[in-house]
Amino acid sequence: MARESKPPYLPHHFLFFLLTAECSWLLSASQKPSLDPQPPVQEYAHSIRLDGDIMLGGLFPVHARGERGVPCGELKKEKGIHRLEAMLFAIDLINKDPELLPNVTLGARILDTCSRDTYALEQSLTFVQALIERDGSDVRCANGDPPIFAKPDKVVGVIGAAASSVSIMVANILRLFKIPQISYASTAPELSDNTRYDFFSRVVPPDSYQAQAMLDIVTAMGWNYVSTLASEGNYGESGVDAFVHISRESGGVCIAQSLKIPREPKPGEFDKLILRLLETPNARAVIMFANEDDIRRILDAAKRNNQTGHFLWVGSDSWGSKISPVVGQERVAEGAVTILPKRASVDAFDRYFRSRSLSNNRRNVWFAEFWEENFSCKLGMHGKRPGSPKKCTALEKVGRDSTYEQEGKVQFVMDAVYAMAHALHRMHRELCSGYPGLCPRMANIDGKELLSHIRAVNFNGSASTPVVFNENGDAPGRYDIFQYQMNRSTAEYKVIGHWTDQLHLNLETMQWTSGDPSVPASVCSLPCRTGERKKVVKGVPCCWHCERCEGYHFQASEFLCELCPYERRPDQNRTGCQPIPIIKLEWHSPWAVVPVFISVLGILATTFTIVTFVRYHDTPIVRASGREMSYVLLTGIFLCYAITFPMIAAPDVAVCSFRRIFLGLGMCFSYAALLTKTNRIHRIFEQGKKAVTAPRFISPASQLVITFSLISAQLLGVFVWFAADPPHTVVDYGEQRTQDPAVARGVLKCDISDLSLICSLGYSILLMVTCTVYAIKTRGVPETFNEAKPIGFTMYTTCIIWLAFIPIFFGTAQSAERMYIQTATLTVSLSLSASVSLGMLYMPKVYIIIFHPEQNVPKRKRSFKAIVTAATMTSKLSQLAAERPNGEVKTELCEGMEANLPTTKTTYVSYTNHAI
Repeated sequence: MARESKPPYLPHHFLFFLLTAECSWLLSASQKPSLDPQPPVQEYAHSIRLDGDIMLGGLFPVHARGERGVPCGELKKEKGIHRLEAMLFAIDLINKDPELLPNVTLGARILDTCSRDTYALEQSLTFVQALIERDGSDVRCANGDPPIFAKPDKVVGVIGAAASSVSIMVANILRLFKIPQISYASTAPELSDNTRYDFFSRVVPPDSYQAQAMLDIVTAMGWNYVSTLASEGNYGESGVDAFVHISRESGGVCIAQSLKIPREPKPGEFDKLILRLLETPNARAVIMFANEDDIRRILDAAKRNNQTGHFLWVGSDSWGSKISPVVGQERVAEGAVTILPKRASVDAFDRYFRSRSLSNNRRNVWFAEFWEENFSCKLGMHGKRPGSPKKCTALEKVGRDSTYEQEGKVQFVMDAVYAMAHALHRMHRELCSGYPGLCPRMANIDGKELLSHIRAVNFNGSASTPVVFNENGDAPGRYDIFQYQMNRSTAEYKVIGHWTDQLHLNLETMQWTSGDPSVPASVCSLPCRTGERKKVVKGVPCCWHCERCEGYHFQASEFLCELCPYERRPDQNRTGCQPIPIIKLEWHSPWAVVPVFISVLGILATTFTIVTFVRYHDTPIVRASGREMSYVLLTGIFLCYAITFPMIAAPDVAVCSFRRIFLGLGMCFSYAALLTKTNRIHRIFEQGKKAVTAPRFISPASQLVITFSLISAQLLGVFVWFAADPPHTVVDYGEQRTQDPAVARGVLKCDISDLSLICSLGYSILLMVTCTVYAIKTRGVPETFNEAKPIGFTMYTTCIIWLAFIPIFFGTAQSAERMYIQTATLTVSLSLSASVSLGMLYMPKVYIIIFHPEQNVPKRKRSFKAIVTAATMTSKLSQLAAERPNGEVKTELCEGMEANLPTTKTTYVSYTNHAI
């Protein structure tokens, strides 16, 4: 929202100057006008005024600097009238545009600066009169009358000035009154200081951009070691200083030598400069900020010293596309790259200006003077050319009766006016949304708010180039880039690119004296190869040694090797990272073939055993083995073999779930059944030593309940594991992270850690150890009556297998083949454990059932008392064998067994079928 602030108070002597100027203006306005085309009093016709809702100021060098105390000199046709008319033309276009500032008319107050900063300062005070608090109580006009205060125009923004010195002077006044200013020609770097010239903007690039453009050219060529050469004076020295400053900030280009050409060089001075440049032969590129004469003489010196083709010249806009510096020395200048500000001609302005005449352009108070100057004629008695013999007819036509070429800054004048209009349009849309014309909120436009809208504009200007401002109010730099090329016998400047805030260079169109299309080198050290970083020599930032990025490091930049992410490895060139290949245990791998082969054999044998037991379900051997517990044990053996397949299968959520469930379940089934059996045998014979009554819970149903209770503990643990950590897959990049990244692999596996594996198998191993303890306790029970000894041998062998498993499994944790070894070791250990149980407990029974059915016949049942008595006798025999000679023991044994054992044939006794 627009804010009205109290205008600044100015000193009395400053007010007196303003009021004196106003009184003079009122006196001149009261005189009767003449019939001549021009006002009768020319010396007061120093401004143009166009009515409008919003007033803009304009500052143009209509006249040159005067001499001998005269403020203004001769008329400047191009830099003055062309630019002034460009502002008027732009205002006409804006006022006719229904989309830009609709129902709002732009006006103007345009002043002549006479190319003098002090005179421009006086003129610019006209722009701030409306903002000055007036106190005329002690002021009188020349005739003694009190001053009559005419309401001055309130200017909201100023277009101009041209010269940087004028813009600097005016900007210091306008910023006090917060009036935004947009220049169309001021390029001094000093005006980029946003702390001192905060209300100043410009549509032309500052000179510092030229140095940046030249640095970008050097960088694009791959040159990092250059020399500079400057003509003594403000232009050359400031240009080189800007280049050196920017190159130091960027850090990519080093200055080998910085030489200066004296204002009045002595004989042989240019030859000495060439010899000094040759002291650093690797710095072939020479950055030149020099005038035309110095450029010509340095090229001539290079030619005399037979250095044609050695130096790579990069010239500033003082060289540009000029012919004079290279005449007669085309060969030594061949390949030179030069720069020139980009300009464009506005065709619409050409049509407009050619149509101007004395009759249709009365608003321009200087146009009659331009007419006389342009056509070398005189207009009436008040004409500016009293000595001209020719009288103007007013029928002359611009471009027909005189030469005409559009001035180079016309484009920028129009862009400046349009930038101000777009900013006002944005402000109007924000403050007066939907209101036709100016709304009350824009009655007093706040300059600071308008400035913010100026800095935010972005549109295509009169030359179809974007008009934008950076934070300092500078426009982007726009330059054409040339190269001086020779084609057979002709030489010319050829456009090879342009620079608009960034470089656009067509290297393919460039030519060099060597005939080689590749760009010549101007470097201290040769570039490092891919995958190598630069180790800069201390004190010489553009000279370096090359070091290769090793291990899992890649070349992140010229000077830095960085470590690839954990799941990635360097590519072949070490310029980036690529994903580490992911592997898993394949079915065709030898580490999988062997466990699968053993598992298949085991599954077939277990299935055959189960089928045999089911087929001979009611035979004595099957019944004596405890049918229910045998089926549980055979189920566990089958699961131990079957777990091989999910352990080798490609991991996914389903496979990982099966691994968690069945990894310890098969062993749990087996050893829960064996533990129940051995515990039952132990309790029976321990009870028999004390009494003839049978112990509790030895029936088949009780045994199943005990077995499945033990199994349920394993399942409960698995379900808790599922709830706490749902199964999922992971890729382990550390398992096969070798020193050579080329062979590194990521292993796809289930998220089962070694600790989780120990916990999953730990319960089964606890059952196995407990079962082994009971097997040891029941080792004295006669083999004729029970399976204690086969169970014991089974448990001893199983313990040996798992004791061997632990060092193999955990000892290969650091091996590159860890996944293969551990998976194969685990599956083979499970299969061997199952094979031991199957072979020792069931293969003898299956052998008798299939090949010796005559032994699989029912025997008379023995009472529990007879069984316990036999076991007790055997136990005593073992004790006597340790205390008596062999003969005595045998005699006692025979005497003791005669009454109780009438037959000597092997008998299978079922403890399960005794009714206890």
